[in-house]
Formats: sequence, structure tokens, C-alpha cells
Amino acid sequence: MQKALVWLRRDLRLYDNAALHYALKEAEQVWLTFVFDTDILKPLLKGELDTNGLKHDRRVDFIWQGLKQIDDELRNQGGGLIVRFGQPTECIPEIAKELGVNTVFTNHDYEPSAIERDETVRVQLEKQNIGFETFKDQVIFEKKEILTNSNTVFSIFTPYKNNWLKTLQEKDLAAYECNPKPGQIAGIPKKLSAPFPSLESMGFCPTGIESYLPPGSEGGQAFLEDFLHRIDQYQVGRDFPAIKGVSYLSTHLRFGMLSIRGLVREAHRRMLAGSMGATIWLSELIWRDFYFMILSNHPRLAKGASFKPDYDNIAWESGTTAKKLFTAWCEGKTGYPLVDAAMHQLNQSGYMHNRLRMVVASFLTKDLGIDWRWGEAYFAEHLNDFELSSNNGGWQWASSSGCDAQPYFRIFNPITQSQKFDPEGKFIRRYLPQLDKLSKKSIHAPWEAGHIELEAAGILLGRDYPLPVVNHDEARKKTLVRYSVVKKVTSEDSAT
Repeated sequence: MQKALVWLRRDLRLYDNAALHYALKEAEQVWLTFVFDTDILKPLLKGELDTNGLKHDRRVDFIWQGLKQIDDELRNQGGGLIVRFGQPTECIPEIAKELGVNTVFTNHDYEPSAIERDETVRVQLEKQNIGFETFKDQVIFEKKEILTNSNTVFSIFTPYKNNWLKTLQEKDLAAYECNPKPGQIAGIPKKLSAPFPSLESMGFCPTGIESYLPPGSEGGQAFLEDFLHRIDQYQVGRDFPAIKGVSYLSTHLRFGMLSIRGLVREAHRRMLAGSMGATIWLSELIWRDFYFMILSNHPRLAKGASFKPDYDNIAWESGTTAKKLFTAWCEGKTGYPLVDAAMHQLNQSGYMHNRLRMVVASFLTKDLGIDWRWGEAYFAEHLNDFELSSNNGGWQWASSSGCDAQPYFRIFNPITQSQKFDPEGKFIRRYLPQLDKLSKKSIHAPWEAGHIELEAAGILLGRDYPLPVVNHDEARKKTLVRYSVVKKVTSEDSAT
């Protein structure tokens, strides 16, 4: 083989990259390309635009800045990154033909639409006698690599995790060497050396995300080094949103700016050395593999189906009332401070603490009675680290419709969750400064504060902060009735 093209997608790094490794191993000349997929980006352009008619989307900006880093590194090696804005099904065959490559190398994608896209590309390349090779890169174990004793796909996490750990070998975590020989990274031919498309040319604007989430492998490595100083306490701090307890690596991992093999290798090594924090964090990484496996074996989930089909019989709230309640949830105006603060965090930064994702999802589905798919779509639009498999899995877990989900009668109480995981109200005060003067007791449920305290704090409920849009105890009872179509609520369940 003489020439190869590496198609980057969600593996935006030049180290420990399976597709790049095999291209460098098999070809004398290697080019790299990335396509800003119009089929993905054009739907993002809907909705509110800025005064220049541009869309504010942190993820597109984050990817763009990460690609700039890759381009700079490749130029230092005599090459450069070929970047296009269009449909990959057209762009990849065109670029491959123009370069005269023998094979296009890329890494597996597991979403149904991506699988369909890749098959179209493969067929187009085949017509040009160009090969198309894909590799496992973004997970440790995929598809049907981890099976039950009866060779079926797991649907419960704990036995899956146990088998995952039992199956794991050193080779599964080995890094792929990606060191090109001098001159192996080929220069971009003049015909393909179009300017790197600007954000504005694609309809997007700079978002400033780099001020708090440095992009690229550089940014990811800096965050990783910071986390490794705290990893041994991860199990203690991960549930408290007001403290620096989590890794903050999910966005870099989502776009492949960090290698999953490197993260698991570090977590597994520390687990074997006795670190409880690393043990719990490794479980979180295994959950990620689990949800990838679930989606690849149950592609219907990508089309909005419940993992448990009976749960599609639930009658969710509808009409004007549902829309008003959903709007209140989206805007952080439900009257429940922890829920509202979490939604403000998401809307302002594109990030939401994992504990809070569970709290707001439970609140939407089981306090407001809103279809989990509405919440799933809102998260998909706003989360920097949006991942179809994990997002779908998380929402179905919260709504009890998914695999290994919490029981339908387990309903988070937003007040007790607030008291337990934000006891001083520090997180709430950060995102709801109008409640700052309330005591640490009253800040979790302002409507229960006395008139004197509210007046002293300068708060008039309904003006400065909303009254609760629902009563949690009443909503809980309605939810148990709503879910009775799935399973009759027993007296024991009702008392839970």
C-alpha cells in the first residue's frame, strides 16, 4: 500500500488512535481529514441566532478549536488537516479519489445513522477500487464482546461489569503507537488546500468555551493531570456539585481528544493498588461501554423506543399544561432550587453535574409527568458532552423505562436531594444569587421559609423566585398511578 487517508470523526487526537496507527503502519504517505457534517450541523442552526445571524453552539466551537490544534501539529510535520464542510458521503470519496489513496482508515461509530453513513461511504469507495477499513477505538469492549454465560447480550450492569473486568487483559489497554516516519505525513496538494472553514462560514459563532474548557488533547491532558491529584477521593466528592469532586473529562472523552484506553489503564492500575476512588471512577467508564453496547445491540433506542416496551404505554402529560411545565424546567423556574440551579448550570455552561442530571431527570418525568424524550432532546441540544448512548441510557434509567433502571416507584425528592448533596446551599447560591440571603435550612425549599426571613432576604415568591410549579408529594402519587399501566402499584410500593 502506498497512500492512505485517515478520516477523523470522534477521535480528535494524533496519539493512541487505532485508525491512524494502522494507516501509518501500512502506507508510505498518509493524509488526515475531518468533515463538518452538514447533516448534523444544519439541524443545530435552528432556533435563536445572534445579531449576526449566527448560532451559539459550544460543541462546534470546541471541535473547531481542537481541529486547529491537530492542523498545527500536522503542519509542523510537513502536512496539514484537510477540513471540509459538507456531506461525508460525498466529501470522503472525492478527497480519497483526488489523493489517489488505496484505503481510507477510520474508527468505528456505533450510532445507527453513522453506521448507515459509513456503509454508503464504503460502497462509494468500492466503486473507485478504494478500500475502507474501520477499527475499534472509542470503547474497550464493543458490540457482543462481553456476553452472558448463555452467549446473550447483558441488560443488567453489575454482571456486565464483573464479566468486563474478568475479560480485561493488558492488550485491551495497550496504546496504539502513532509516530510517523519523516515525510510520512504528506503535504496537502494545491487542489485540496482550501482554507480551513471558519465557524462563521458554517453559520456558528465563537462561544468562549476555551475560557473554562480548554479544547484538544492539550486541554484534556491538563484536566486529566489535575484529576489524578484528586482521584483517590472521587468516591467521596463525586455526588456534591458545589465541590471539585468529578473528573470533568467527559467532553474531551466524547470527542476523542483523550484516549479511553489511557483513562481505563490509569483507573485500573490505581484500582489494583487499592484506590477506592479509582475503583468507582472505573465503574463509571464501564457504564459508558455498557451503554455503547446496549445501543449497538438495540438500535431501536435511537428512534425513541423504550428499552422496556411496556413503558411506551405510559400516558405522559400533554397539551398546554405540559408545555408550560417543560418550559419552566428548561428555564430553571420550577420553584425547586436544586433543580433550577442545575438547569442554569447547563444553560450557562453546557455542563451539568452527574448527580444533578439524575435529579432533574427524575423531576421532569416523575414530578412533572413529562415524557423523558423531551428531556433527552433538551440535553442533546445543550450538553457539551452529549453522547447518544449515554444520554439515552441515563434518561431511560431515570424514567425507569431502560435496562437496569431504577424502579418506577423510586422517585427522587428534590428537597431531600438538595439537603443531602448541597447541605450549605453553596451550589444553589452560585446559580440562584437571588436566594443567597436565605438560611442553609430555607434555601432548599424557600416556600417553607417564614415571612420574616423572606422579607429580610428581599424575596417575594412569585416575583423574585417562582413558587413551586407542583407539589412533590401530590406529584409522587400521580406518578404511581401513571406508572400503574406498567405494573400495578402494591401497597408496599406505595409506602416506599
